[in-house]
Amino acid sequence: MSPREQFPSLDQGFYFNHAAVSPWPRGTADAVKQFAEENAVNGPAAYRQWIEREKDLRRKLASLTGASSADDIALLKNTTEGISLAAWGLDWQAGDNLVLPAGEFPSNRLPWLAQSCLGVEIREVDIRAAENAENALLDAMDDNTRLLSVSAVQWNDGFRLDLARLGQACHSAHVLFFVDAIQQLGALPVDVEGCHIDFLAADAHKWLLGPEGIAVFYCRESVRPRLRLLQQGWHMYDNPWNFHAGDRQPSSTAKRFEAGSPNTLGQAALHASVELLLSTGMEQVSGRILDNSEFLIRELGRLPGIKISSRTTENRRSGIVSFTHSAISSGQLHSQLAKSGVTTAVRGDSIRLSPHFYQGETQISEFIRILERTI
Repeated sequence: MSPREQFPSLDQGFYFNHAAVSPWPRGTADAVKQFAEENAVNGPAAYRQWIEREKDLRRKLASLTGASSADDIALLKNTTEGISLAAWGLDWQAGDNLVLPAGEFPSNRLPWLAQSCLGVEIREVDIRAAENAENALLDAMDDNTRLLSVSAVQWNDGFRLDLARLGQACHSAHVLFFVDAIQQLGALPVDVEGCHIDFLAADAHKWLLGPEGIAVFYCRESVRPRLRLLQQGWHMYDNPWNFHAGDRQPSSTAKRFEAGSPNTLGQAALHASVELLLSTGMEQVSGRILDNSEFLIRELGRLPGIKISSRTTENRRSGIVSFTHSAISSGQLHSQLAKSGVTTAVRGDSIRLSPHFYQGETQISEFIRILERTI
C-alpha cells in the first residue's frame, strides 16, 4: 500500500498528535475487522491460530526492543501496569532511595512516590536545569539507590535522554534501570540489551500505531525472580490450559506477569501495527521522524513570535517539537489550528507537535503555511 492508502488519516487534515493517541494504519483496521468477522462467524474456532499470532507478536516486540528472547516480553494492559509491577514488586527496605527526573508523566511518577510509605526516599531531579541531564541523575544516586526510572523521551517537550550512558552507569553500580519508553518505542530505536535496561514498558496507542488497552513490558531474565507477583491467575503458567494441575510454579518467562485472559483483539491489532513498522524498517522510520523534527525546528524558527520550547540540539531531539507564541496563548492557538484541520496538543504552556514517519515535508510545509496565516 502507498502511505495514503495505508494511512487514510492523511485525507482528514494534519494529524500531528501521535504522542497522544495515533490513528491506526489501514492494515491494523483490517486486522481488527477480520478478527471480528472470525468471531461473528466461527467464535473461537481459530484460537490455536490466535496463540501462534501471540507468540509471533512477542517475537516481533523482542526484535523491536532489542530483547534477546521473546521470553522477556509480557503483554499487559498499559504502561502504568508495567511500572506498577516493578514499583510494588520489589522488596524495598526503609532507607532505600530511587531516582527519577522531575516533571515525569504521572504514570512514571505516582507508583514510585507511593513507595514512600515503605520508607523509600524518592529523589526527583530537574534534568532541564542541569548542565548535563545524565550527570545530574547519576549524581543523585548513592550507595542506597535501588533504582533509576526515566522516560526515554519526555512527554511534554520531547527531551531525549542518553539511555546507553544511564544504563551502563546503573549496571556498574548494581542499580536497577527502568525505562518508560512510550514516547520512543515505534519512533526511535530501542536496545534494552545494549543499554542495560532491566525493565521497559510502553503502551501501543502512541508511536506503535496500535490500540489502547495493550502494552509491551520487558523484564530482564535475571531480575524477574526479584519481582513479587501481585496477581495470580490461570494464564501465568507455561501450560495455562492444564486447569486441573495441582500446585505449580509460575512461568519463568515474562508470562508470569500475565495473570488472566489475554487481550486477543488487541494482539491482532498490535501485531499488524508492529509488522508495518518492522517491514518499513526502524532505521527508515526513525530517520524520517528525526528529519520531520529538524524541518519543524527550522521552519518554526523563522516565524515571528514563535519560540521553540523543545531542546534543539541533535542528541536531545525526538519525534516531539513544542513551541509557544509571544502574543497568542497556546490554548487559543490550539483551537484556531483545529479549525483549520490541524490536530495538536497543549502541554503546559506550549503547543506540542508529533508527526509520524508516514508524514513529511509536504504535510509540514502546509501546516507552516496554516500557522503563518493563523498568527
